Amino acid sequence: MNPLPLAVAAMMTTLTATAADTTVTIYRADADALFSPGTQPLDQGHALVHEQRELTLAKGRHELAIGGLPSLLDSEAVGIDLGDGVRVLGQRVIAPGDAGVLGAHRGERVHVRGAGGELLAEGTLVAVDGEGLGVRDAQGRVSYLRNYLRVEFPDSSSLAGSTLQLALDASRAGPHRAALDYPTSGLGWRAAYAATLSDGGKSCRLRLEALASIANRSGRDWSAVSLKLVAGAPNFASGGYAPPPRMMAMKAAAAPAPEALPEQSALGDYRSYRIDGALDLPDASVTQVPLYTSREIDCTRRWLASYGNAWSPATPNWHDGGGSGTAVLPVRSQLGFQAPENLPAGRVRVLTRDRDGHGELLGEARTGDTAKGREVMLDLGIAFGLRAERERTAFSVDRAARTISEGFRITPENASESARSITVREHPERWRVWQVVESSQPPARKTPDLLEFVVSVPAHGSATLDYLLRYSWSAADERG
Repeated sequence: MNPLPLAVAAMMTTLTATAADTTVTIYRADADALFSPGTQPLDQGHALVHEQRELTLAKGRHELAIGGLPSLLDSEAVGIDLGDGVRVLGQRVIAPGDAGVLGAHRGERVHVRGAGGELLAEGTLVAVDGEGLGVRDAQGRVSYLRNYLRVEFPDSSSLAGSTLQLALDASRAGPHRAALDYPTSGLGWRAAYAATLSDGGKSCRLRLEALASIANRSGRDWSAVSLKLVAGAPNFASGGYAPPPRMMAMKAAAAPAPEALPEQSALGDYRSYRIDGALDLPDASVTQVPLYTSREIDCTRRWLASYGNAWSPATPNWHDGGGSGTAVLPVRSQLGFQAPENLPAGRVRVLTRDRDGHGELLGEARTGDTAKGREVMLDLGIAFGLRAERERTAFSVDRAARTISEGFRITPENASESARSITVREHPERWRVWQVVESSQPPARKTPDLLEFVVSVPAHGSATLDYLLRYSWSAADERG
Protein backbone atom coordinates (compact mmCIF):
# COMPACT_ATOMS: atom_id res chain seq x y z
CA MET A 1 0.00 0.00 0.00
CA ASN A 2 1.28 3.44 -0.87
CA PRO A 3 1.87 5.80 2.06
CA LEU A 4 -1.26 7.74 2.98
CA PRO A 5 -0.73 11.25 1.62
CA LEU A 6 -1.21 14.23 3.91
CA ALA A 7 -2.89 16.35 1.28
CA VAL A 8 -6.68 16.21 1.33
CA ALA A 9 -8.32 16.95 -1.99
CA ALA A 10 -11.87 15.54 -1.82
CA MET A 11 -14.97 17.48 -0.89
CA MET A 12 -16.67 16.23 2.29
CA THR A 13 -20.27 16.81 3.29
CA THR A 14 -21.14 16.26 6.94
CA LEU A 15 -24.70 15.54 8.06
CA THR A 16 -25.89 16.76 11.43
CA ALA A 17 -26.24 13.65 13.58
CA THR A 18 -29.81 12.52 14.24
CA ALA A 19 -31.24 9.75 16.38
CA ALA A 20 -31.07 7.42 13.39
CA ASP A 21 -27.48 8.44 12.56
CA THR A 22 -25.67 8.02 15.87
CA THR A 23 -25.90 5.52 18.70
CA VAL A 24 -23.63 5.93 21.73
CA THR A 25 -23.13 3.19 24.31
CA ILE A 26 -21.67 4.70 27.50
CA TYR A 27 -20.09 2.62 30.25
CA ARG A 28 -20.23 3.42 33.93
CA ALA A 29 -17.40 5.65 35.20
CA ASP A 30 -16.79 6.95 38.69
CA ALA A 31 -13.98 9.44 38.07
CA ASP A 32 -15.03 12.62 39.86
CA ALA A 33 -13.10 14.81 37.40
CA LEU A 34 -15.38 13.63 34.60
CA PHE A 35 -18.42 15.03 36.42
CA SER A 36 -16.81 18.24 37.69
CA PRO A 37 -16.85 21.61 35.90
CA GLY A 38 -14.25 22.00 33.16
CA THR A 39 -13.89 22.43 29.42
CA GLN A 40 -10.82 20.36 28.49
CA PRO A 41 -11.29 16.81 27.13
CA LEU A 42 -10.50 14.11 29.70
CA ASP A 43 -8.95 10.70 29.11
CA GLN A 44 -11.44 9.03 31.46
CA GLY A 45 -14.61 7.07 30.90
CA HIS A 46 -15.40 4.79 27.97
CA ALA A 47 -18.01 4.73 25.21
CA LEU A 48 -18.63 2.93 21.91
CA VAL A 49 -19.92 5.13 19.09
CA HIS A 50 -21.81 3.97 15.99
CA GLU A 51 -22.44 6.89 13.64
CA GLN A 52 -23.09 7.49 9.96
CA ARG A 53 -21.89 10.28 7.69
CA GLU A 54 -22.90 11.20 4.14
CA LEU A 55 -19.89 11.61 1.82
CA THR A 56 -19.67 12.66 -1.84
CA LEU A 57 -16.92 10.91 -3.81
CA ALA A 58 -15.60 11.03 -7.34
CA LYS A 59 -14.64 7.85 -9.13
CA GLY A 60 -11.12 6.55 -8.54
CA ARG A 61 -8.61 7.11 -5.78
CA HIS A 62 -9.32 9.87 -3.30
CA GLU A 63 -8.00 11.30 -0.09
CA LEU A 64 -10.74 12.22 2.35
CA ALA A 65 -11.02 13.89 5.77
CA ILE A 66 -13.86 13.21 8.23
CA GLY A 67 -13.81 15.79 11.03
CA GLY A 68 -15.69 16.42 14.23
CA LEU A 69 -14.70 13.17 15.93
CA PRO A 70 -13.97 13.03 19.67
CA SER A 71 -10.63 14.44 20.75
CA LEU A 72 -9.64 11.26 22.60
CA LEU A 73 -11.00 8.45 20.46
CA ASP A 74 -9.00 5.21 20.27
CA SER A 75 -7.07 5.67 17.01
CA GLU A 76 -6.28 1.93 16.74
CA ALA A 77 -9.90 0.82 16.91
CA VAL A 78 -11.66 3.00 14.32
CA GLY A 79 -13.74 0.96 11.87
CA ILE A 80 -15.32 2.40 8.70
CA ASP A 81 -17.63 0.74 6.17
CA LEU A 82 -18.38 2.64 2.95
CA GLY A 83 -20.33 -0.19 1.34
CA ASP A 84 -19.74 -2.02 -1.92
CA GLY A 85 -17.54 -0.36 -4.47
CA VAL A 86 -15.26 1.56 -2.10
CA ARG A 87 -11.95 0.22 -0.79
CA VAL A 88 -10.13 1.81 2.15
CA LEU A 89 -6.44 1.88 1.22
CA GLY A 90 -5.27 3.45 4.47
CA GLN A 91 -6.46 5.55 7.37
CA ARG A 92 -4.96 7.92 9.92
CA VAL A 93 -6.39 9.69 12.98
CA ILE A 94 -5.11 13.21 13.63
CA ALA A 95 -5.86 14.31 17.18
CA PRO A 96 -5.83 17.97 18.21
CA GLY A 97 -3.36 17.38 21.05
CA ASP A 98 -2.04 20.58 22.62
CA ALA A 99 -2.61 22.51 19.40
CA GLY A 100 -6.37 22.85 19.90
CA VAL A 101 -8.89 22.83 17.06
CA LEU A 102 -6.35 23.38 14.27
CA GLY A 103 -4.12 20.56 15.44
CA ALA A 104 -6.57 17.89 14.23
CA HIS A 105 -6.53 19.35 10.69
CA ARG A 106 -2.87 18.92 9.85
CA GLY A 107 -2.64 17.60 6.30
CA GLU A 108 -5.73 19.48 5.05
CA ARG A 109 -5.80 22.29 2.49
CA VAL A 110 -6.21 25.75 4.03
CA HIS A 111 -6.50 29.41 3.10
CA VAL A 112 -4.91 31.72 5.67
CA ARG A 113 -6.16 35.32 5.59
CA GLY A 114 -4.98 38.50 7.22
CA ALA A 115 -6.82 41.26 9.09
CA GLY A 116 -8.00 42.87 5.85
CA GLY A 117 -9.20 39.61 4.33
CA GLU A 118 -6.15 39.32 2.08
CA LEU A 119 -4.84 35.83 1.30
CA LEU A 120 -1.56 35.28 3.18
CA ALA A 121 -0.98 31.65 2.29
CA GLU A 122 -2.65 28.76 0.49
CA GLY A 123 -1.68 25.13 0.69
CA THR A 124 -1.47 22.20 3.09
CA LEU A 125 -1.45 22.78 6.85
CA VAL A 126 1.67 20.95 8.08
CA ALA A 127 2.34 22.44 11.53
CA VAL A 128 0.58 24.19 14.39
CA ASP A 129 3.01 25.73 16.87
CA GLY A 130 1.63 27.98 19.58
CA GLU A 131 0.16 30.94 17.72
CA GLY A 132 1.91 30.06 14.46
CA LEU A 133 1.04 27.92 11.44
CA GLY A 134 3.14 26.07 8.91
CA VAL A 135 1.63 25.94 5.38
CA ARG A 136 3.20 24.09 2.41
CA ASP A 137 2.34 25.47 -1.04
CA ALA A 138 1.99 23.61 -4.35
CA GLN A 139 5.74 23.96 -5.00
CA GLY A 140 6.60 22.30 -1.68
CA ARG A 141 7.73 25.50 0.04
CA VAL A 142 6.72 25.90 3.69
CA SER A 143 5.74 29.30 5.10
CA TYR A 144 5.38 30.04 8.81
CA LEU A 145 2.71 32.58 9.71
CA ARG A 146 1.87 34.20 13.04
CA ASN A 147 -0.10 37.37 12.35
CA TYR A 148 -3.25 36.04 10.70
CA LEU A 149 -6.97 36.54 11.33
CA ARG A 150 -8.74 33.56 9.81
CA VAL A 151 -8.08 30.01 8.60
CA GLU A 152 -10.46 28.61 5.96
CA PHE A 153 -10.86 24.94 5.01
CA PRO A 154 -12.15 24.83 1.41
CA ASP A 155 -12.35 21.03 1.21
CA SER A 156 -13.64 19.96 4.63
CA SER A 157 -15.79 20.87 7.60
CA SER A 158 -13.06 22.07 9.98
CA LEU A 159 -15.08 20.69 12.89
CA ALA A 160 -13.52 20.65 16.35
CA GLY A 161 -12.08 17.39 17.68
CA SER A 162 -10.10 14.67 15.91
CA THR A 163 -9.98 14.12 12.15
CA LEU A 164 -9.98 10.78 10.33
CA GLN A 165 -7.97 10.94 7.09
CA LEU A 166 -8.67 8.22 4.53
CA ALA A 167 -7.16 7.03 1.25
CA LEU A 168 -9.99 5.48 -0.81
CA ASP A 169 -10.59 3.82 -4.16
CA ALA A 170 -14.20 4.28 -5.34
CA SER A 171 -15.67 2.34 -8.26
CA ARG A 172 -18.42 4.92 -8.79
CA ALA A 173 -18.98 8.62 -8.24
CA GLY A 174 -21.75 10.06 -6.10
CA PRO A 175 -23.03 9.98 -2.52
CA HIS A 176 -21.90 7.25 -0.13
CA ARG A 177 -23.01 6.54 3.41
CA ALA A 178 -20.10 5.84 5.75
CA ALA A 179 -20.71 3.77 8.87
CA LEU A 180 -18.20 4.60 11.60
CA ASP A 181 -17.55 2.56 14.75
CA TYR A 182 -15.01 3.59 17.39
CA PRO A 183 -14.38 3.68 21.15
CA THR A 184 -13.62 6.94 22.88
CA SER A 185 -12.91 8.26 26.34
CA GLY A 186 -14.36 11.46 27.75
CA LEU A 187 -17.84 9.97 28.16
CA GLY A 188 -19.12 8.24 31.27
CA TRP A 189 -22.17 7.82 33.46
CA ARG A 190 -23.03 6.90 37.02
CA ALA A 191 -26.19 6.65 39.08
CA ALA A 192 -27.28 9.49 41.37
CA TYR A 193 -29.78 8.57 44.07
CA ALA A 194 -31.75 10.70 46.52
CA ALA A 195 -33.23 8.93 49.56
CA THR A 196 -35.60 11.17 51.53
CA LEU A 197 -36.67 9.85 54.92
CA SER A 198 -40.41 10.03 55.60
CA ASP A 199 -41.67 12.23 58.43
CA GLY A 200 -43.12 10.83 61.65
CA GLY A 201 -43.87 7.32 62.76
CA LYS A 202 -41.68 4.79 64.49
CA SER A 203 -40.97 2.75 61.37
CA CYS A 204 -38.27 3.73 58.87
CA ARG A 205 -39.56 4.68 55.42
CA LEU A 206 -37.89 6.57 52.58
CA ARG A 207 -38.63 7.77 49.08
CA LEU A 208 -35.94 6.67 46.62
CA GLU A 209 -35.27 8.61 43.40
CA ALA A 210 -32.83 7.30 40.81
CA LEU A 211 -31.18 9.35 38.04
CA ALA A 212 -28.44 8.63 35.54
CA SER A 213 -25.76 11.36 35.40
CA ILE A 214 -24.12 11.41 31.95
CA ALA A 215 -20.87 13.35 31.59
CA ASN A 216 -19.45 14.55 28.27
CA ARG A 217 -15.82 15.69 28.26
CA SER A 218 -15.04 14.11 24.88
CA GLY A 219 -14.23 17.34 23.02
CA ARG A 220 -17.36 17.37 20.83
CA ASP A 221 -21.12 17.83 21.06
CA TRP A 222 -23.47 14.90 20.54
CA SER A 223 -26.80 15.98 19.06
CA ALA A 224 -29.99 13.90 19.18
CA VAL A 225 -28.21 10.60 19.75
CA SER A 226 -29.68 7.23 20.65
CA LEU A 227 -28.20 6.34 24.01
CA LYS A 228 -27.47 3.14 25.90
CA LEU A 229 -25.97 3.03 29.38
CA VAL A 230 -24.10 -0.05 30.60
CA ALA A 231 -23.89 -0.92 34.30
CA GLY A 232 -21.04 -3.14 35.47
CA ALA A 233 -17.27 -2.95 35.34
CA PRO A 234 -15.75 -4.52 32.20
CA ASN A 235 -11.98 -4.38 31.74
CA PHE A 236 -10.52 -1.80 29.36
CA ALA A 237 -6.98 -2.21 28.04
CA SER A 238 -6.33 1.54 28.04
CA GLY A 239 -6.59 4.04 30.80
CA GLY A 240 -9.46 5.28 30.93
CA TYR A 241 -16.15 12.58 47.52
CA ALA A 242 -16.45 15.74 45.48
CA PRO A 243 -19.32 18.24 45.47
CA PRO A 244 -22.33 17.34 43.29
CA PRO A 245 -21.69 17.86 39.55
CA ARG A 246 -22.78 21.28 38.33
CA MET A 247 -25.10 21.29 35.35
CA MET A 248 -23.38 23.30 32.61
CA ALA A 249 -25.01 25.54 30.06
CA MET A 250 -26.42 23.86 26.95
CA LYS A 251 -24.66 24.98 23.79
CA ALA A 252 -27.48 24.22 21.37
CA ALA A 253 -31.21 23.67 21.31
CA ALA A 254 -31.88 20.61 23.42
CA ALA A 255 -33.41 17.47 21.98
CA PRO A 256 -36.79 16.57 23.52
CA ALA A 257 -36.51 14.98 26.96
CA PRO A 258 -37.14 11.21 27.09
CA GLU A 259 -40.85 10.46 27.37
CA ALA A 260 -40.45 7.01 28.91
CA LEU A 261 -38.11 5.45 31.45
CA PRO A 262 -35.06 3.54 30.19
CA GLU A 263 -35.61 -0.01 28.92
CA GLN A 264 -33.51 -2.36 31.05
CA SER A 265 -32.05 -5.66 29.79
CA ALA A 266 -29.13 -8.03 30.25
CA LEU A 267 -25.98 -7.40 28.20
CA GLY A 268 -23.72 -10.41 28.70
CA ASP A 269 -22.59 -10.17 32.32
CA TYR A 270 -23.79 -6.56 32.63
CA ARG A 271 -26.99 -4.51 32.56
CA SER A 272 -28.03 -2.21 29.72
CA TYR A 273 -30.35 0.81 29.99
CA ARG A 274 -31.68 2.12 26.66
CA ILE A 275 -32.77 5.76 26.90
CA ASP A 276 -36.10 6.53 25.22
CA GLY A 277 -35.94 8.81 22.18
CA ALA A 278 -32.98 11.04 21.36
CA LEU A 279 -30.82 13.11 23.67
CA ASP A 280 -28.36 15.99 23.32
CA LEU A 281 -25.04 15.75 25.15
CA PRO A 282 -23.23 19.10 24.73
CA ASP A 283 -19.49 19.07 25.29
CA ALA A 284 -18.40 19.96 28.84
CA SER A 285 -21.79 19.11 30.33
CA VAL A 286 -23.52 16.73 32.73
CA THR A 287 -27.00 15.59 31.69
CA GLN A 288 -29.40 13.69 33.96
CA VAL A 289 -32.28 11.38 33.02
CA PRO A 290 -34.50 9.22 35.28
CA LEU A 291 -33.58 5.56 35.71
CA TYR A 292 -36.71 4.48 37.60
CA THR A 293 -39.90 6.03 38.91
CA SER A 294 -39.50 7.22 42.49
CA ARG A 295 -41.00 4.94 45.13
CA GLU A 296 -41.44 4.68 48.87
CA ILE A 297 -39.77 1.69 50.56
CA ASP A 298 -39.00 0.33 54.02
CA CYS A 299 -35.61 1.01 55.56
CA THR A 300 -33.60 0.37 58.73
CA ARG A 301 -31.50 2.73 60.85
CA ARG A 302 -28.35 1.51 62.60
CA TRP A 303 -25.90 3.21 64.92
CA LEU A 304 -22.56 1.41 64.95
CA ALA A 305 -19.69 1.52 67.48
CA SER A 306 -16.87 -0.58 66.06
CA TYR A 307 -13.44 -1.55 67.40
CA GLY A 308 -10.57 -3.24 65.56
CA ASN A 309 -10.69 -4.95 62.20
CA ALA A 310 -10.87 -8.41 60.67
CA TRP A 311 -7.36 -9.72 61.32
CA SER A 312 -5.83 -12.86 62.80
CA PRO A 313 -2.17 -13.39 63.79
CA ALA A 314 -0.07 -16.25 62.39
CA THR A 315 0.27 -17.71 65.91
CA PRO A 316 -1.75 -17.12 69.11
CA ASN A 317 -0.98 -13.72 70.64
CA TRP A 318 -0.78 -14.19 74.44
CA HIS A 319 1.18 -11.00 75.13
CA ASP A 320 -0.60 -8.53 77.39
CA GLY A 321 0.15 -5.47 75.25
CA GLY A 322 -0.83 -3.05 78.01
CA GLY A 323 -4.41 -2.86 76.81
CA SER A 324 -5.93 -1.82 80.15
CA GLY A 325 -6.81 1.79 79.21
CA THR A 326 -10.15 3.20 78.11
CA ALA A 327 -10.91 3.88 74.45
CA VAL A 328 -13.67 6.19 73.26
CA LEU A 329 -15.45 4.90 70.16
CA PRO A 330 -17.41 7.19 67.81
CA VAL A 331 -20.84 5.96 66.77
CA ARG A 332 -21.55 5.97 63.04
CA SER A 333 -25.02 6.64 61.67
CA GLN A 334 -26.08 4.14 58.99
CA LEU A 335 -29.11 3.56 56.78
CA GLY A 336 -30.08 0.29 55.12
CA PHE A 337 -32.74 -0.83 52.67
CA GLN A 338 -33.48 -3.63 50.22
CA ALA A 339 -32.84 -2.70 46.58
CA PRO A 340 -36.28 -2.36 44.92
CA GLU A 341 -34.70 -2.71 41.46
CA ASN A 342 -31.28 -3.49 40.00
CA LEU A 343 -29.33 -0.47 41.22
CA PRO A 344 -26.19 0.52 39.27
CA ALA A 345 -23.24 1.83 41.27
CA GLY A 346 -23.36 5.50 42.17
CA ARG A 347 -23.75 8.05 44.92
CA VAL A 348 -26.66 8.21 47.36
CA ARG A 349 -27.68 11.46 49.06
CA VAL A 350 -29.79 10.86 52.18
CA LEU A 351 -32.12 13.71 53.19
CA THR A 352 -34.57 14.41 55.98
CA ARG A 353 -37.23 17.10 56.39
CA ASP A 354 -36.42 19.78 58.95
CA ARG A 355 -39.10 21.56 60.95
CA ASP A 356 -39.31 24.28 58.28
CA GLY A 357 -40.18 21.64 55.67
CA HIS A 358 -36.88 21.89 53.81
CA GLY A 359 -34.94 18.77 52.91
CA GLU A 360 -31.56 18.73 54.68
CA LEU A 361 -28.62 16.42 54.10
CA LEU A 362 -27.95 13.60 56.57
CA GLY A 363 -25.02 12.23 54.62
CA GLU A 364 -23.74 10.92 51.31
CA ALA A 365 -22.32 7.51 50.48
CA ARG A 366 -21.29 5.50 47.47
CA THR A 367 -22.91 2.18 46.66
CA GLY A 368 -21.74 -0.57 44.33
CA ASP A 369 -23.77 -2.41 41.72
CA THR A 370 -26.61 -4.03 43.68
CA ALA A 371 -29.02 -6.64 42.30
CA LYS A 372 -32.71 -6.38 43.05
CA GLY A 373 -33.59 -7.67 46.52
CA ARG A 374 -30.09 -7.34 48.00
CA GLU A 375 -29.27 -5.13 50.95
CA VAL A 376 -27.83 -1.65 50.59
CA MET A 377 -26.09 -0.30 53.72
CA LEU A 378 -24.98 3.33 53.70
CA ASP A 379 -22.58 4.98 56.15
CA LEU A 380 -23.85 8.53 56.69
CA GLY A 381 -21.27 9.89 59.15
CA ILE A 382 -20.54 10.23 62.88
CA ALA A 383 -23.65 10.79 65.00
CA PHE A 384 -23.77 13.77 67.34
CA GLY A 385 -24.36 12.93 71.01
CA LEU A 386 -23.60 9.20 70.69
CA ARG A 387 -20.40 7.48 71.76
CA ALA A 388 -19.15 4.36 73.53
CA GLU A 389 -16.37 3.79 76.06
CA ARG A 390 -14.42 0.53 75.89
CA GLU A 391 -12.20 -0.84 78.65
CA ARG A 392 -10.60 -4.20 79.32
CA THR A 393 -11.81 -5.83 82.53
CA ALA A 394 -9.93 -9.14 82.57
CA PHE A 395 -6.88 -10.79 81.03
CA SER A 396 -5.15 -14.10 81.83
CA VAL A 397 -3.06 -16.66 80.00
CA ASP A 398 -2.83 -20.40 80.77
CA ARG A 399 0.07 -21.65 78.67
CA ALA A 400 -0.33 -25.22 79.93
CA ALA A 401 -3.99 -25.33 78.95
CA ARG A 402 -3.27 -23.22 75.85
CA THR A 403 -6.00 -20.68 76.56
CA ILE A 404 -6.36 -16.89 76.87
CA SER A 405 -9.24 -15.28 78.75
CA GLU A 406 -10.01 -11.62 78.01
CA GLY A 407 -12.97 -9.51 79.10
CA PHE A 408 -14.28 -6.10 78.12
CA ARG A 409 -16.88 -3.58 79.23
CA ILE A 410 -18.55 -1.40 76.59
CA THR A 411 -20.55 1.61 77.83
CA PRO A 412 -22.64 3.23 75.07
CA GLU A 413 -23.81 6.76 75.89
CA ASN A 414 -26.75 8.59 74.34
CA ALA A 415 -27.09 12.35 74.77
CA SER A 416 -29.84 12.67 72.15
CA GLU A 417 -33.57 13.13 72.72
CA SER A 418 -34.51 9.66 71.45
CA ALA A 419 -33.65 6.14 72.58
CA ARG A 420 -31.15 4.34 70.36
CA SER A 421 -30.22 0.73 69.72
CA ILE A 422 -26.44 0.85 69.25
CA THR A 423 -24.68 -2.04 67.51
CA VAL A 424 -21.36 -2.82 69.23
CA ARG A 425 -19.01 -4.53 66.78
CA GLU A 426 -15.86 -6.27 68.06
CA HIS A 427 -13.17 -8.21 66.19
CA PRO A 428 -11.53 -10.91 68.36
CA GLU A 429 -7.91 -10.55 67.28
CA ARG A 430 -5.70 -12.76 69.49
CA TRP A 431 -6.46 -16.00 67.65
CA ARG A 432 -8.95 -17.42 65.17
CA VAL A 433 -10.48 -19.96 67.59
CA TRP A 434 -12.54 -18.35 70.35
CA GLN A 435 -15.85 -18.50 72.19
CA VAL A 436 -17.98 -16.20 74.33
CA VAL A 437 -18.00 -17.74 77.81
CA GLU A 438 -19.83 -14.91 79.60
CA SER A 439 -21.87 -11.91 78.44
CA SER A 440 -24.46 -9.60 79.96
CA GLN A 441 -26.64 -10.18 76.89
CA PRO A 442 -26.48 -12.69 74.03
CA PRO A 443 -24.61 -11.74 70.84
CA ALA A 444 -26.70 -10.67 67.87
CA ARG A 445 -24.17 -11.98 65.37
CA LYS A 446 -21.02 -14.12 65.35
CA THR A 447 -18.60 -15.03 62.57
CA PRO A 448 -14.98 -16.33 62.82
CA ASP A 449 -13.66 -12.73 62.93
CA LEU A 450 -16.63 -10.69 64.15
CA LEU A 451 -18.79 -10.38 67.27
CA GLU A 452 -21.81 -8.05 67.50
CA PHE A 453 -24.20 -7.02 70.25
CA VAL A 454 -27.21 -4.72 69.92
CA VAL A 455 -27.49 -2.57 73.07
CA SER A 456 -30.59 -0.50 73.88
CA VAL A 457 -29.62 2.92 75.23
CA PRO A 458 -32.25 5.30 76.64
CA ALA A 459 -32.42 8.98 75.73
CA HIS A 460 -30.01 11.08 77.83
CA GLY A 461 -28.66 7.86 79.33
CA SER A 462 -26.18 5.01 79.01
CA ALA A 463 -26.05 1.21 79.13
CA THR A 464 -23.43 -1.40 80.00
CA LEU A 465 -22.26 -4.45 78.04
CA ASP A 466 -19.84 -6.95 79.61
CA TYR A 467 -18.45 -10.02 77.89
CA LEU A 468 -15.60 -12.51 78.31
CA LEU A 469 -13.81 -14.34 75.49
CA ARG A 470 -11.74 -17.52 75.71
CA TYR A 471 -9.22 -18.30 73.00
CA SER A 472 -7.79 -21.83 72.59
CA TRP A 473 -5.15 -23.43 70.39
CA SER A 474 -3.09 -26.57 69.84
CA ALA A 475 0.64 -27.23 70.12
CA ALA A 476 0.91 -27.18 66.33
CA ASP A 477 -0.67 -23.69 66.26
CA GLU A 478 2.19 -22.33 68.37
CA ARG A 479 4.69 -23.33 65.65
CA GLY A 480 2.73 -21.43 62.99
